[in-house]
Amino acid sequence: MKTPRFAFPLFLTGSAMLSAGPLLVRLADVGVVQSAFWRLALAVPLLYGLARLRDRQAPLLPPRQSLPWLLLAGFFFAADLVAWHLGIGYTVLANATIIANSAAFLFPIWGYFVMRRWPTPMAALSLVMAAIGIALLMGQSASLSADHLLGDLLCFVAAVFYTAYLVVIDRARGGLSAMATLAPVTLAGALFMLPLALLAPGAFWPRDWVPVVLLALGSQVIGQGLIVYALPHLPPLASGIGLLIQPAFAAVFGYVWFAEILTPVAATGVAILFAAIILVRRPSAARPPVEKRVPPAGGGVTPPGGTPSV
Repeated sequence: MKTPRFAFPLFLTGSAMLSAGPLLVRLADVGVVQSAFWRLALAVPLLYGLARLRDRQAPLLPPRQSLPWLLLAGFFFAADLVAWHLGIGYTVLANATIIANSAAFLFPIWGYFVMRRWPTPMAALSLVMAAIGIALLMGQSASLSADHLLGDLLCFVAAVFYTAYLVVIDRARGGLSAMATLAPVTLAGALFMLPLALLAPGAFWPRDWVPVVLLALGSQVIGQGLIVYALPHLPPLASGIGLLIQPAFAAVFGYVWFAEILTPVAATGVAILFAAIILVRRPSAARPPVEKRVPPAGGGVTPPGGTPSV
């Protein structure tokens, strides 16, 4: 199947939409777990409506063979949001954005482990550049302190759960559209999260609905919707590094809109991140290494990608 031309730009757009999530969580007048619940619950009717708008024959319930994977994806996503939103409450916003996006490195590592193949030199270079860029940005923006240790650990746990979510939802999608996949996953995540939202400290019902509505619309419907659409069309390395648009975008956004100081070191980190994002989409970064084929004994022919025929 041919990769859609705009799959990677759409993935980057979806990832960038998530960069405002920590700020909206802080602005919400409910508890951090409750804000995660409302992000999912408010998005459910919108996602189902978009799924039916795209395909009026789309079933409200997913196929039986996809249901266990969709439920598992919903569980992992709910666990990711709970860990991340709790982490936001115990650390600074820069840490929450940067550490939670360590999935950018975990997802490609999983991809190479499954394929049992080393990355191409161009892919390895883009991954190293991404690591240097995030290190420079973290060194200037993040605050490493024992006071933030719990929050930082929770954000890293969130990254592990988000990596698991990306793996499972890619498996769960099958022939479903992006919205038809994301809608039941979001519904399952909201149901998993509801007991925690009712029991956790903090207000459950918002007095000001604007932050949670923007969180549901921007992060879940648009952000995750674009990511789920593009994910099957991209290699794990491109998807992983594409997630790093969030801390880079957050740094630029803070400089433009909030007059936050962007030091030369941080600006260099942002530039290296954008260079890695551009580099990872070069054909040589995705091309698998060429394997030398040895003619089998007896003059058999080895078909491309196949086993020797004799």
